[in-house]
Amino acid sequence: MLSVWTRTMRGGRALERSLASTVELPKIQDFGVQNEPVLEYRKGSKERDALVKELQQTAAVTEEVPIVIGGECIKDGEPRYQVMPHDHSKKIAKFYYASEKTIQKAIKVSVDAQARWDRSPLQERIRIWQSAAELMAGAYRQKLNAATMLGQSKSVVQAEIDSAAELIDFFRFNVYFLKENAKYQPISENPSVTRNSLRFRGIDGFIAAISPFNFTAIGGNLAYTPALMGNGVVWKPSDTALLSNWRIFNIMREAGIPDGVVNFVPADGPTFGRIITSSPSLAGINFTGSVPTFNWLWNEVGKNLKHYHNYPRLIGECGGKNYHFVHPSADVQTVVNATIRSAFEYCGQKCSACSRIYVPKSLAEAIKHGLLVERAKLKIGDPTDFKIFSAAVIDDKAFDRITGYIKNAKKNSKNTILGGGEFDNSKGYFVQPTIIETSDPHDKLMTEEIFGPVLAMYVYDDADVDKTMALIGSSTKFALTGAVFSKDKAFLQKALQELKMTAGNFYLNDKSTGSVVGQQPFGGGRMSGTNDKAGGPGYVMRWTSPQSIKETFVPLTDIDYPYMRD
Repeated sequence: MLSVWTRTMRGGRALERSLASTVELPKIQDFGVQNEPVLEYRKGSKERDALVKELQQTAAVTEEVPIVIGGECIKDGEPRYQVMPHDHSKKIAKFYYASEKTIQKAIKVSVDAQARWDRSPLQERIRIWQSAAELMAGAYRQKLNAATMLGQSKSVVQAEIDSAAELIDFFRFNVYFLKENAKYQPISENPSVTRNSLRFRGIDGFIAAISPFNFTAIGGNLAYTPALMGNGVVWKPSDTALLSNWRIFNIMREAGIPDGVVNFVPADGPTFGRIITSSPSLAGINFTGSVPTFNWLWNEVGKNLKHYHNYPRLIGECGGKNYHFVHPSADVQTVVNATIRSAFEYCGQKCSACSRIYVPKSLAEAIKHGLLVERAKLKIGDPTDFKIFSAAVIDDKAFDRITGYIKNAKKNSKNTILGGGEFDNSKGYFVQPTIIETSDPHDKLMTEEIFGPVLAMYVYDDADVDKTMALIGSSTKFALTGAVFSKDKAFLQKALQELKMTAGNFYLNDKSTGSVVGQQPFGGGRMSGTNDKAGGPGYVMRWTSPQSIKETFVPLTDIDYPYMRD
């Protein structure tokens, strides 16, 4: 039997008339949805006590994490380790890289599982996703947070808004959007004669999910949203987010997702990329990461088009060079506080983090002073200390890349270190929040993605507002997030038009970070990605291959048409 949700187009009412139909139209329970509350973790609170206990338990062991394919646990080759970025002598997870043969096995298992899973009723998938969200919000909330804090070096609040609230939101809202999208059904002008319907299918083949370190929630979204829509998935988690992603994988198994629908496959990046793009069964790639990696994947898909069963769906989010543009009418305190948070929360390792700020000369001294005063208050250290603002950058590669920009800035006469500039990797990969003023708006500090706690500032003449605003879109290849600060409503209206193509998520008098599922669907254009708006209603639709169905209930008695008999 076919499983379809249906609504008539006229009036939005469920089609109630019983027809001699082969299409089963189950009634799906209607429900509302709201964002998961962010807990406060105040001293003496239940959530704080539970988190402290879980942090101690997680830090006390090195958890072994196997490759899992179709329910089978596999350990390929020499073990590898996920360490704590803030104390890299401590290991929290032991894992293995899948061999070429193992990756190919995962592909086959995913393809086979897809055909079975795609026949599962939508109501059953909804039940699993809702159950998982409840487990994430309750029994496993602090296990997710602890793995994220220790493994990805996030502060309490940064873990809570990521591995708890946003992850839960993705699972609840994607189900909600699936239900809402399914309300549309094609017009049936005379349903007693013919009825038209539309059902969602997965894509035959497999989806490769390649997730990043910086948001635990992204890993869950990249792997499980395609699965929600009836796809089989091969999930390559980030080495540096392995434990938190492993937690998600096990929660989904406990919630009831069948073995083989999503397969957990840590692997060497180039090897994984080469194997998935050479498979004729590749149906899509769900990716968050660097521009060069996404470009390479896209190029390989292009080379292999003639071998694929489908045109693979390519979904990518590739970061940005996010900006704060300050108008002379802006409120200085708002600019300062918003910029400190946007640039330095989670060490600037958010895709949306403010990395460049344009400041008018009339406000420059006040803004510099404010930034330096607030920067000096920031405590950087171990994320288990509830008083820290941020902790360490993710690994040695990130440390070397970020500090390379700081070292080069110190040698460049166009640049002045206003605050910070210190770094130390003896125990953890610590880089102090750094503010650098440059006299060159095209300096690489203003144009290249640093992905660390480095804020570049360019001061412009007040008379050059329009000229400077034009630099935002012309000086970089990115267009992810941006913010404009002004109390001049006419200017804000102008900025909305002039900066339309410079950011997929645009903010007025607010920081460039902090998008919330269902409130600010996330994604950018240009080289920031394919802008598929995770957290919005269109995202789930990227992972379905809809089928139109026409049913006729009366016999066809004629071949010719009436006018032919006149």
